[in-house]
Amino acid sequence: MGFYVRTSLRVGPFRFTLSQAGMAVSTGIPGLRVRMGPRGNVVRMGRGTISYRTIAPDHDVVMHDVVSLVPAQPSDIVQQLQKAAERRPYWPFALAALFVAGLVTGRFGLVIVAVGLPCVLWVALRDRAARAVVVMYDVTDEAARRFDHLVSSITGLQRAHGFWLITASGAITSTYQFKVNAGASNLLRRLNASARLAGPRILVTNVAVPTMTAGSLSVHFLPDRVLFRDGRHVADLAYQHLQAGVEHARFIEAGPVPRDGTVVDSTWRYVNVKGGPDRRFKNNARLPILLYGRLTLRSHTGLNLVWDASQVPLVHAVANALQQSIAARPPMIHS
Repeated sequence: MGFYVRTSLRVGPFRFTLSQAGMAVSTGIPGLRVRMGPRGNVVRMGRGTISYRTIAPDHDVVMHDVVSLVPAQPSDIVQQLQKAAERRPYWPFALAALFVAGLVTGRFGLVIVAVGLPCVLWVALRDRAARAVVVMYDVTDEAARRFDHLVSSITGLQRAHGFWLITASGAITSTYQFKVNAGASNLLRRLNASARLAGPRILVTNVAVPTMTAGSLSVHFLPDRVLFRDGRHVADLAYQHLQAGVEHARFIEAGPVPRDGTVVDSTWRYVNVKGGPDRRFKNNARLPILLYGRLTLRSHTGLNLVWDASQVPLVHAVANALQQSIAARPPMIHS
Protein backbone atom coordinates (compact mmCIF):
# COMPACT_ATOMS: atom_id res chain seq x y z
CA MET A 1 0.00 0.00 0.00
CA GLY A 2 1.35 3.41 -0.94
CA PHE A 3 0.04 5.40 2.01
CA TYR A 4 2.64 4.16 4.51
CA VAL A 5 5.51 6.54 5.14
CA ARG A 6 7.63 4.94 7.84
CA THR A 7 7.56 2.63 10.87
CA SER A 8 9.53 4.95 13.16
CA LEU A 9 8.96 8.60 14.01
CA ARG A 10 11.12 11.25 15.66
CA VAL A 11 9.45 13.87 17.87
CA GLY A 12 11.90 16.28 19.48
CA PRO A 13 14.50 14.13 21.26
CA PHE A 14 12.26 11.03 21.21
CA ARG A 15 11.92 8.19 18.71
CA PHE A 16 8.80 6.06 18.40
CA THR A 17 9.10 2.66 16.70
CA LEU A 18 6.18 0.41 15.77
CA SER A 19 6.50 -3.37 15.78
CA GLN A 20 4.20 -6.35 16.12
CA ALA A 21 4.93 -6.33 19.85
CA GLY A 22 3.77 -2.73 20.29
CA MET A 23 5.44 0.67 20.31
CA ALA A 24 8.89 1.42 21.68
CA VAL A 25 10.02 4.89 22.74
CA SER A 26 13.69 5.82 23.03
CA THR A 27 15.95 8.85 23.20
CA GLY A 28 19.59 9.49 22.52
CA ILE A 29 20.10 10.87 26.03
CA PRO A 30 20.53 7.99 28.54
CA GLY A 31 18.32 8.07 31.61
CA LEU A 32 16.17 10.95 30.37
CA ARG A 33 12.83 11.38 32.15
CA VAL A 34 10.17 13.79 31.04
CA ARG A 35 6.75 14.59 32.46
CA MET A 36 5.50 16.45 29.37
CA GLY A 37 6.65 14.12 26.64
CA PRO A 38 4.54 13.30 23.59
CA ARG A 39 1.51 11.03 23.94
CA GLY A 40 1.87 7.85 21.89
CA ASN A 41 -1.00 5.84 20.43
CA VAL A 42 -1.21 2.64 18.39
CA VAL A 43 -4.20 1.96 16.12
CA ARG A 44 -4.48 -1.45 14.48
CA MET A 45 -7.10 -2.05 11.78
CA GLY A 46 -7.86 -5.15 9.74
CA ARG A 47 -10.12 -8.19 9.46
CA GLY A 48 -13.11 -6.28 10.78
CA THR A 49 -11.51 -5.26 14.08
CA ILE A 50 -9.89 -2.13 15.40
CA SER A 51 -7.84 -1.65 18.56
CA TYR A 52 -6.49 1.44 20.32
CA ARG A 53 -3.58 1.69 22.76
CA THR A 54 -1.95 4.72 24.34
CA ILE A 55 0.96 5.42 26.69
CA ALA A 56 -0.24 5.64 30.28
CA PRO A 57 -0.59 9.29 31.39
CA ASP A 58 0.48 10.94 34.63
CA HIS A 59 3.68 8.94 35.02
CA ASP A 60 7.32 9.57 34.24
CA VAL A 61 8.42 7.76 31.09
CA VAL A 62 11.84 6.09 31.33
CA MET A 63 13.35 6.11 27.90
CA HIS A 64 15.22 3.24 26.18
CA ASP A 65 12.48 0.90 27.43
CA VAL A 66 9.50 -0.57 25.63
CA VAL A 67 6.65 1.46 27.05
CA SER A 68 3.70 -0.32 28.60
CA LEU A 69 0.50 0.49 26.69
CA VAL A 70 -2.97 0.78 28.22
CA PRO A 71 -6.43 0.89 26.58
CA ALA A 72 -7.61 4.20 25.15
CA GLN A 73 -10.96 5.17 23.65
CA PRO A 74 -10.90 6.70 20.15
CA SER A 75 -11.98 10.10 21.50
CA ASP A 76 -8.89 10.18 23.71
CA ILE A 77 -6.78 11.07 20.69
CA VAL A 78 -8.87 14.17 20.05
CA GLN A 79 -8.56 15.17 23.70
CA GLN A 80 -4.79 14.77 23.43
CA LEU A 81 -4.70 16.91 20.27
CA GLN A 82 -6.77 19.59 21.98
CA LYS A 83 -4.43 19.72 24.99
CA ALA A 84 -1.33 19.72 22.80
CA ALA A 85 -2.69 22.63 20.75
CA GLU A 86 -3.25 24.67 23.92
CA ARG A 87 0.27 24.22 25.31
CA ARG A 88 2.50 27.29 25.17
CA PRO A 89 5.98 26.98 23.64
CA TYR A 90 8.75 28.11 25.99
CA TRP A 91 11.76 28.27 23.69
CA PRO A 92 11.10 31.90 22.51
CA PHE A 93 11.24 33.05 26.16
CA ALA A 94 14.40 31.04 26.76
CA LEU A 95 16.04 32.55 23.66
CA ALA A 96 15.05 36.10 24.65
CA ALA A 97 16.38 35.57 28.19
CA LEU A 98 19.66 34.25 26.78
CA PHE A 99 20.24 37.28 24.57
CA VAL A 100 19.36 39.68 27.40
CA ALA A 101 21.88 37.88 29.60
CA GLY A 102 24.47 38.15 26.83
CA LEU A 103 23.92 41.88 26.49
CA VAL A 104 24.12 42.74 30.19
CA THR A 105 27.29 40.70 30.85
CA GLY A 106 29.52 42.75 28.58
CA ARG A 107 32.58 41.03 27.19
CA PHE A 108 31.46 37.63 28.51
CA GLY A 109 28.20 37.92 26.57
CA LEU A 110 29.36 35.89 23.58
CA VAL A 111 30.52 33.09 25.86
CA ILE A 112 27.18 33.01 27.67
CA VAL A 113 25.28 32.95 24.37
CA ALA A 114 27.47 30.16 23.00
CA VAL A 115 27.00 28.08 26.16
CA GLY A 116 23.27 28.82 26.39
CA LEU A 117 22.26 28.06 22.80
CA PRO A 118 22.35 24.25 23.30
CA CYS A 119 20.02 24.76 26.28
CA VAL A 120 17.62 26.77 24.12
CA LEU A 121 17.75 24.00 21.51
CA TRP A 122 16.87 21.48 24.21
CA VAL A 123 13.90 23.59 25.31
CA ALA A 124 12.74 23.78 21.67
CA LEU A 125 12.98 20.00 21.34
CA ARG A 126 11.08 19.58 24.59
CA ASP A 127 8.40 21.99 23.35
CA ARG A 128 8.08 19.98 20.14
CA ALA A 129 7.59 16.80 22.16
CA ALA A 130 5.10 18.35 24.58
CA ARG A 131 3.06 19.84 21.73
CA ALA A 132 2.85 16.60 19.73
CA VAL A 133 0.56 13.58 19.71
CA VAL A 134 1.96 10.42 18.13
CA VAL A 135 -0.39 7.98 16.39
CA MET A 136 1.16 4.87 14.82
CA TYR A 137 -1.14 3.01 12.43
CA ASP A 138 -0.97 -0.67 11.51
CA VAL A 139 -3.62 -1.06 8.79
CA THR A 140 -4.09 -4.26 6.80
CA ASP A 141 -6.57 -6.09 4.56
CA GLU A 142 -9.62 -4.27 3.17
CA ALA A 143 -9.17 -1.30 5.53
CA ALA A 144 -5.77 -0.65 3.95
CA ARG A 145 -7.17 -0.83 0.41
CA ARG A 146 -9.96 1.59 1.28
CA PHE A 147 -7.57 4.10 2.81
CA ASP A 148 -5.14 3.83 -0.08
CA HIS A 149 -8.03 4.63 -2.44
CA LEU A 150 -8.97 7.64 -0.30
CA VAL A 151 -5.40 8.96 -0.28
CA SER A 152 -5.07 8.76 -4.06
CA SER A 153 -8.49 10.35 -4.73
CA ILE A 154 -8.00 13.34 -2.40
CA THR A 155 -4.48 14.02 -3.63
CA GLY A 156 -5.99 13.90 -7.12
CA LEU A 157 -7.73 17.18 -6.28
CA GLN A 158 -4.31 18.82 -6.59
CA ARG A 159 -4.76 18.57 -10.36
CA ALA A 160 -7.80 20.86 -10.27
CA HIS A 161 -7.00 24.47 -11.19
CA GLY A 162 -10.00 25.63 -9.17
CA PHE A 163 -10.90 24.34 -5.70
CA TRP A 164 -12.98 26.23 -3.13
CA LEU A 165 -14.79 25.91 0.17
CA ILE A 166 -18.28 27.44 0.10
CA THR A 167 -18.59 29.50 3.28
CA ALA A 168 -21.96 31.24 2.81
CA SER A 169 -25.01 31.16 0.58
CA GLY A 170 -27.80 33.71 0.10
CA ALA A 171 -31.00 33.32 -1.92
CA ILE A 172 -31.98 35.92 -4.53
CA THR A 173 -35.42 37.16 -3.45
CA SER A 174 -36.20 40.24 -5.59
CA THR A 175 -36.25 41.23 -9.24
CA TYR A 176 -33.60 43.89 -8.63
CA GLN A 177 -31.26 41.35 -7.05
CA PHE A 178 -31.84 39.05 -10.00
CA LYS A 179 -30.96 41.79 -12.48
CA VAL A 180 -27.74 42.99 -10.83
CA ASN A 181 -26.41 39.51 -10.02
CA ALA A 182 -26.27 38.05 -13.53
CA GLY A 183 -29.59 36.23 -13.15
CA ALA A 184 -28.30 33.94 -10.39
CA SER A 185 -30.77 32.20 -8.08
CA ASN A 186 -28.45 32.53 -5.09
CA LEU A 187 -25.08 34.01 -4.21
CA LEU A 188 -22.16 32.06 -2.82
CA ARG A 189 -19.19 33.20 -0.79
CA ARG A 190 -16.14 30.97 -1.10
CA LEU A 191 -12.52 30.59 -0.03
CA ASN A 192 -9.67 29.20 -2.10
CA ALA A 193 -8.96 25.67 -0.93
CA SER A 194 -6.16 23.18 -1.43
CA ALA A 195 -5.58 19.44 -1.12
CA ARG A 196 -2.32 18.10 0.26
CA LEU A 197 -0.67 15.25 2.15
CA ALA A 198 -0.03 16.85 5.53
CA GLY A 199 -1.84 16.44 8.83
CA PRO A 200 -1.98 19.01 11.62
CA ARG A 201 1.48 19.90 12.94
CA ILE A 202 0.63 18.59 16.39
CA LEU A 203 -0.22 15.15 14.96
CA VAL A 204 2.81 12.98 14.19
CA THR A 205 1.89 9.77 12.39
CA ASN A 206 3.46 7.11 10.19
CA VAL A 207 0.86 7.29 7.40
CA ALA A 208 0.11 9.88 4.77
CA VAL A 209 -2.72 12.18 5.85
CA PRO A 210 -4.78 13.49 2.92
CA THR A 211 -6.09 16.92 3.85
CA MET A 212 -8.48 19.50 2.42
CA THR A 213 -7.93 22.98 3.81
CA ALA A 214 -9.31 26.49 3.36
CA GLY A 215 -8.47 29.44 5.60
CA SER A 216 -8.30 28.27 9.22
CA LEU A 217 -10.38 25.15 8.51
CA SER A 218 -8.79 21.83 7.65
CA VAL A 219 -10.23 18.34 7.22
CA HIS A 220 -7.79 15.47 7.76
CA PHE A 221 -8.67 11.94 6.66
CA LEU A 222 -7.12 9.18 8.80
CA PRO A 223 -7.62 5.42 8.40
CA ASP A 224 -10.11 5.23 11.31
CA ARG A 225 -11.69 8.71 11.43
CA VAL A 226 -11.95 12.20 9.98
CA LEU A 227 -10.39 15.06 11.94
CA PHE A 228 -11.78 18.57 11.69
CA ARG A 229 -9.65 21.47 12.87
CA ASP A 230 -10.62 25.13 13.00
CA GLY A 231 -7.87 27.14 14.66
CA ARG A 232 -7.17 25.41 17.98
CA HIS A 233 -10.47 23.54 18.05
CA VAL A 234 -10.27 19.86 17.05
CA ALA A 235 -13.14 17.41 16.55
CA ASP A 236 -13.47 14.00 14.93
CA LEU A 237 -16.08 11.82 13.29
CA ALA A 238 -16.14 8.13 12.44
CA TYR A 239 -16.62 7.42 8.75
CA GLN A 240 -19.87 5.57 9.51
CA HIS A 241 -21.32 8.86 10.87
CA LEU A 242 -20.29 10.88 7.83
CA GLN A 243 -22.57 11.65 4.88
CA ALA A 244 -20.78 12.40 1.62
CA GLY A 245 -22.62 13.60 -1.46
CA VAL A 246 -21.68 14.80 -4.93
CA GLU A 247 -23.56 16.89 -7.46
CA HIS A 248 -22.99 19.01 -10.55
CA ALA A 249 -23.19 22.74 -9.85
CA ARG A 250 -23.56 25.52 -12.41
CA PHE A 251 -21.61 28.58 -11.34
CA ILE A 252 -21.53 32.05 -12.90
CA GLU A 253 -17.83 32.87 -12.84
CA ALA A 254 -17.16 36.59 -12.43
CA GLY A 255 -13.50 36.01 -11.56
CA PRO A 256 -10.68 34.21 -13.37
CA VAL A 257 -11.88 31.09 -15.19
CA PRO A 258 -9.95 27.91 -14.28
CA ARG A 259 -8.07 26.55 -17.28
CA ASP A 260 -9.62 23.11 -16.76
CA GLY A 261 -13.14 24.39 -16.15
CA THR A 262 -16.04 23.30 -18.39
CA VAL A 263 -17.99 26.26 -19.78
CA VAL A 264 -21.61 25.19 -20.40
CA ASP A 265 -23.34 28.53 -21.00
CA SER A 266 -23.02 32.27 -20.52
CA THR A 267 -24.99 35.20 -19.14
CA TRP A 268 -24.61 38.95 -18.62
CA ARG A 269 -23.40 40.75 -15.55
CA TYR A 270 -26.63 42.77 -15.63
CA VAL A 271 -29.66 41.01 -17.06
CA ASN A 272 -33.26 41.89 -17.75
CA VAL A 273 -36.19 39.83 -16.50
CA LYS A 274 -36.02 37.64 -19.61
CA GLY A 275 -32.33 36.85 -19.09
CA GLY A 276 -30.94 39.03 -21.85
CA PRO A 277 -28.49 41.94 -21.37
CA ASP A 278 -29.83 45.00 -19.58
CA ARG A 279 -29.13 47.84 -22.04
CA ARG A 280 -29.23 50.49 -19.33
CA PHE A 281 -25.80 49.44 -18.06
CA LYS A 282 -22.62 50.30 -19.93
CA ASN A 283 -19.71 47.84 -20.05
CA ASN A 284 -22.15 45.00 -19.41
CA ALA A 285 -19.71 42.10 -19.65
CA ARG A 286 -20.64 38.60 -20.74
CA LEU A 287 -19.91 36.04 -18.00
CA PRO A 288 -19.28 32.32 -18.49
CA ILE A 289 -21.30 29.68 -16.66
CA LEU A 290 -19.14 26.75 -15.62
CA LEU A 291 -19.99 23.25 -14.50
CA TYR A 292 -18.22 22.36 -11.25
CA GLY A 293 -18.21 19.25 -9.14
CA ARG A 294 -19.65 19.83 -5.67
CA LEU A 295 -18.70 17.66 -2.68
CA THR A 296 -20.81 17.87 0.47
CA LEU A 297 -19.77 16.52 3.87
CA ARG A 298 -22.57 16.35 6.43
CA SER A 299 -23.54 14.53 9.62
CA HIS A 300 -26.57 14.26 11.88
CA THR A 301 -24.62 16.26 14.49
CA GLY A 302 -24.65 19.39 12.33
CA LEU A 303 -21.55 19.11 10.12
CA ASN A 304 -22.06 20.89 6.83
CA LEU A 305 -19.11 21.49 4.49
CA VAL A 306 -19.44 22.21 0.77
CA TRP A 307 -16.48 22.11 -1.62
CA ASP A 308 -16.41 22.99 -5.34
CA ALA A 309 -13.76 21.80 -7.80
CA SER A 310 -13.26 22.70 -11.44
CA GLN A 311 -12.91 19.06 -12.53
CA VAL A 312 -16.10 17.07 -11.96
CA PRO A 313 -14.49 13.58 -12.24
CA LEU A 314 -12.05 14.38 -9.41
CA VAL A 315 -14.94 15.16 -7.07
CA HIS A 316 -16.71 11.94 -8.06
CA ALA A 317 -13.54 10.00 -7.25
CA VAL A 318 -13.35 11.50 -3.73
CA ALA A 319 -17.05 10.89 -3.09
CA ASN A 320 -16.70 7.27 -4.26
CA ALA A 321 -13.72 6.65 -1.97
CA LEU A 322 -15.54 8.21 0.98
CA GLN A 323 -18.66 6.14 0.28
CA GLN A 324 -16.60 2.97 0.47
CA SER A 325 -15.33 3.94 3.93
CA ILE A 326 -18.81 5.04 5.04
CA ALA A 327 -20.45 1.83 3.81
CA ALA A 328 -17.82 -0.43 5.38
CA ARG A 329 -19.04 -2.59 8.23
CA PRO A 330 -18.34 -0.79 11.53
CA PRO A 331 -15.31 -2.55 13.01
CA MET A 332 -15.39 -4.33 16.34
CA ILE A 333 -13.41 -2.18 18.79
CA HIS A 334 -10.96 -4.06 20.99
CA SER A 335 -9.02 -2.54 23.84
